[in-house]
Amino acid sequence: MRRVYRFIFRVLLLTILAFVLLSVLLVLPFRWVNPPITMVMADRWIHSSEDFQLQKSWLSWDEIPKHAALAVVASEDQKFPLHKGFDVDAIQQALKERERRGGLRGASTISQQVAKNMYLWTGRSWFRKGLEVWFTLLIELSWSKQRILEVYLNIAEWGPGVFGLEAASQYHFNRTAANLTPMQAALLASSLPSPLNYNPARPAQHLHKRAEWNLQQQRRLGGVQWLAPLNNE
Repeated sequence: MRRVYRFIFRVLLLTILAFVLLSVLLVLPFRWVNPPITMVMADRWIHSSEDFQLQKSWLSWDEIPKHAALAVVASEDQKFPLHKGFDVDAIQQALKERERRGGLRGASTISQQVAKNMYLWTGRSWFRKGLEVWFTLLIELSWSKQRILEVYLNIAEWGPGVFGLEAASQYHFNRTAANLTPMQAALLASSLPSPLNYNPARPAQHLHKRAEWNLQQQRRLGGVQWLAPLNNE
C-alpha cells in the first residue's frame, strides 16, 4: 500500500508541476506578445452562425486614447491601480448583497476579466472560479498594470464579433478610437457589463444615465492624470 500511495503522490505532484509550468508558459509571453485570439473569441466563433466575422484591431498603449481608458476603469474597476488582482471590499459587498437578495452581482476586477476572457470557457462553476483566481494571480505577477489594461481594452467584447476598443469605435460610431468623444467613450465603457444587450450608438435611457455617471466618476478621480502612474510602468 505504501508503494501505491507513493505512486499516487508522485503522479499528483508531477501533474501539479506540469499544470503550473504550462500555465506560466501561457501567461508570461503575453507580457510582450499581443494575443492573436482569446477563449471568448474562440467560443463566439464556434457557437455562431456561418456568417460570423471577427472584428478586432490592436491598439498599443500609446495609441489608446486615455480618456477612453479612464472611462473603462471608472466603469469597471476604480481600484485597478491599487489592488493586486482582487477587490476584497467589492467581493464582500457582493456576498452581502447575495444574502439580502439571493443573487450575486459581479465583483470582478479588470485583471480577473482578462483572465476569464483570455484563458477560460464561458459558464460558471467552482472549478472555473478556481482557475480564474490562479490565472489572475499569474497575470498580476507577470504583467504590469499598464499591460493588463492595454490587453483588456483590446480583447473586451463590445458587440457580436466585435472585440477591442478600436473595433468597437468603428462598429458603433463609425470612427477610430482616437476620435471618440468623452460621451462616446463613456457609453462604450458603460455597456461593458452586458455588451451584447446594449447599443452605445443608440443608448436607452438607462445606458445614457450610466454614461453620465461615468463622466462624473472620471472627474471625481481627477481626469486622465489619474492614469499617469501607469504610463511609467
